[in-house]
Amino acid sequence: MGSAPESSAAAGPGSTDPDGPPAVVVPMAGVSAARASAPDDMTAASTVSAPTSLQVLRSLDSGPRGLLEEQAGERLTRFGENTLPTWRPVSWPRRFLRSLRDPFTSVLLCLGLVSAAVASWGTASVTSVLVVVSCLLRSAEEHRADRSTAALRELVSTTATVLRRSGPDAAPQARELPVGELVPGDVIRLGPGDLVPADLRLLRASGLTVHQSALTGESAPVPKHPVDTPSRPRAADTACNEQEGLFARPELCFQGSSVASGSGTAVVTATGAETRFAAAYDGSARRRGASAFDRSVHGISWTLIRFMLLTPPLVLMANAALRGRGLETLPFAVAVAVGLTPEMLPVIVTTVLARGASLLARNHGVIVKRLPALHDLGAIDVLCVDKTGTLTQDRPVVERSLDASGRSGPEALRWAAVNALCTLELADLPAPDALDEAVLDAADEREETHSAYDGVAVMPFDPVRRIATAVVRRPGRLGVHTLVTKGAVDAVLARCALDEAERIRLNALAARETASGLRLLAVARTEQPARPRAYTEADERGLTFLGFVALRDALTPSAADALGALKDRGIAVKVLTGDDPGTVARACRDLGLDPGEVMPAERIDAMSDGVLAEAADRVTVFAHCTPEHKARIVSALRTAGRTTGFLGDGVNDLPAMHAADIGICPRNAVDVARETADVVLAEKDLAAIDDAITAGRHCSGNIATYLRITLSSNLGNVIAMLAAGLMLPFLPMLPAQVLVQNLCFDVAQLAFAFDRPACEVLRWPTVLRPRDFLRFITGFGVLNATADLATFAVLAFALHGSATSGGQEAFHSGWFTENLLTQALVMLLLRTGGDLVGGRVAGGRSGGPLRVAACGLAVAGLLLPLTPVGGLLGMSALPPLYYLLLATVLALYAYGLRAARTCYEQKWSHS
Repeated sequence: MGSAPESSAAAGPGSTDPDGPPAVVVPMAGVSAARASAPDDMTAASTVSAPTSLQVLRSLDSGPRGLLEEQAGERLTRFGENTLPTWRPVSWPRRFLRSLRDPFTSVLLCLGLVSAAVASWGTASVTSVLVVVSCLLRSAEEHRADRSTAALRELVSTTATVLRRSGPDAAPQARELPVGELVPGDVIRLGPGDLVPADLRLLRASGLTVHQSALTGESAPVPKHPVDTPSRPRAADTACNEQEGLFARPELCFQGSSVASGSGTAVVTATGAETRFAAAYDGSARRRGASAFDRSVHGISWTLIRFMLLTPPLVLMANAALRGRGLETLPFAVAVAVGLTPEMLPVIVTTVLARGASLLARNHGVIVKRLPALHDLGAIDVLCVDKTGTLTQDRPVVERSLDASGRSGPEALRWAAVNALCTLELADLPAPDALDEAVLDAADEREETHSAYDGVAVMPFDPVRRIATAVVRRPGRLGVHTLVTKGAVDAVLARCALDEAERIRLNALAARETASGLRLLAVARTEQPARPRAYTEADERGLTFLGFVALRDALTPSAADALGALKDRGIAVKVLTGDDPGTVARACRDLGLDPGEVMPAERIDAMSDGVLAEAADRVTVFAHCTPEHKARIVSALRTAGRTTGFLGDGVNDLPAMHAADIGICPRNAVDVARETADVVLAEKDLAAIDDAITAGRHCSGNIATYLRITLSSNLGNVIAMLAAGLMLPFLPMLPAQVLVQNLCFDVAQLAFAFDRPACEVLRWPTVLRPRDFLRFITGFGVLNATADLATFAVLAFALHGSATSGGQEAFHSGWFTENLLTQALVMLLLRTGGDLVGGRVAGGRSGGPLRVAACGLAVAGLLLPLTPVGGLLGMSALPPLYYLLLATVLALYAYGLRAARTCYEQKWSHS
């Protein structure tokens, strides 16, 4: 049995050779391999040759025998340890104080100060506790983000085999050293299972394949081998993405990748902060912008703060100018400001989100690590996913077997299975090859006979040859050995006895198959007399071509139904993958997702942010994506106004998870991804995401309904209070009465946390848009104020305009009752329609909790003035005529609400 020879790059003794080729400009140690081999100016790239291994060694002042110990020590001092850059941790007190800048926390703080100003110490205490809890939670999230950064270190190996010399004439010694002591110019050895400790340039390699998924997202190992001769970039390459081209270059290996098979010797070109791995996950990648929840709360919170700060001065100035009142109206003005703000906002939001997260974890095994992320789930209108593990399983399956004419036939599959079985039995591989397993599974399903052949020898797959050959003994064929070869199409055809016309025809046939997204294995065989000596590459000649085995990625069983469900919910799915465009396009078509125009990531680098935002909104599939590409695409979608979620499970997905409004990962993701994610699924399944999005929309719908109803009612009350304060010779409502009224509202509004929104709410993304809310609460607030003013007229008529003390008490009672009754009507009527869901209005039946709460509020409004508590608050009984007239006002108000709601629905339906 022969073995593949070790390929090597011509490398001289080092920089002391004056007769070597002229050195090109290659940066010294401390600059990444990417920068060392790709000029920043793409124009220059077309005229400057890529450096050879010898030139790289010279530029690093090193040689194939490694560095001297003295040199290594000097460089370690100069360039520092080969460790990921650390970020200085922020102290807990600083994190806590920084959390106070959050608008939502600012609203809570203002509420607490206002409550303390009117001596409402209970409300002030509760609000202060909420402020502290909010700051602690935010600080804890930042602390967890710092821990996830530290977890990146686990992806870097701890030791490496390094060649070092004690003196200029001493022989190099292989030593195991901590990777922190590696310096540019060190020569190291790689073996199966090793983590690549720095950015490297290969000098020698034998069957070396490397997993680069942490950097590129590609699931399959990439063949690596040295390049011996200078290469000039092709014109097509100069238009390609620099990152993608670097990762595809066979002579370069990067920190963060791992050796899948084979061995090699390489020189270190970059360490520490200068590696591509460190550049991909620097501090800028960890800083996530404001999420959909943050943006919504920011807008609504600052609108409330402006109203709160504006209301007391207006009340004071109006009363001073028209009624000659002074600071005695200050408590009333502050109470009006309290009445404007939704005091239960933090309680409702926290209760709704906590309850939704608990139900989601209990019923679907989905863990929400950051409560606001549940709202963001409901607001998602774009979900970005990878292909492997989400749309497809991480394994290939055989689609069909073709003969040399392109027709279906079993022979190619049968002989490919013979080759695969012999390879598994005789080759010393670290792990079974996925393609061999797929071929054997397909042969077993088709009951192809392949186990009757005795394996003699095997030449396993080599990334340079790109073929694998098995030597077998066929039953009844004594003295004859059969060589079965399978591998890359061009590599197999080059070893077959074919005329030029037949070779062109077979290449065209293969091109048609691969264009449809299939991966092809070419299969050929030949017979030779049996011999005892080992077989070599020279025996892989004059083969008879048998056909092709076409493979595709195995589809995830639940993916098709999940994609349909997401489409029905108004969510666009974007596929961001490092795989080939044809492969991902076929997988999408097989799942019923129209891929449309597949955009290779190479085109992204030439786009401005604005152009990319337009393209990202239009394109469904992006191929050949690096982690930086994924993050930039997600950021572009957010720039275009979309609310984005990203589903990932590896380190290569971290930048995109940080860039998205919400990061999602499965429970079996790498540790650092789980630390970073906002939502953790029981498994990497789109169906689980659909369940999470449904729960998020449920919660968002309840929060949106609460805000619309509360803010419109509060605004109407404030307008009415301002008008009444100017028209009446006494305060329209005492501060204590305002606060009791707010307490009744608050208790009733707890029902929103347990409401079930209309089914239509779950069909579209739910976004709390401040402008939409402002229009809504302004229109319905004015309608509410009109009902209040009509109530003033009714009170004036029923009480004959009395301004006596008894008249004041009756007026306070009448308006107190009307306020609670109109609030109950609003809870019922505005909840049953007008649910703004992504620019659409949804209807539905009011839930049981809201009906009970509304009835309780109405009963309190009618009976409280008649109780001793009403007397203590300065209220008295009302004449029967008032209740009759009030019923008429409420009936007209209910009719007005329905008419306004209908107009509002029609407006949004046509928008």
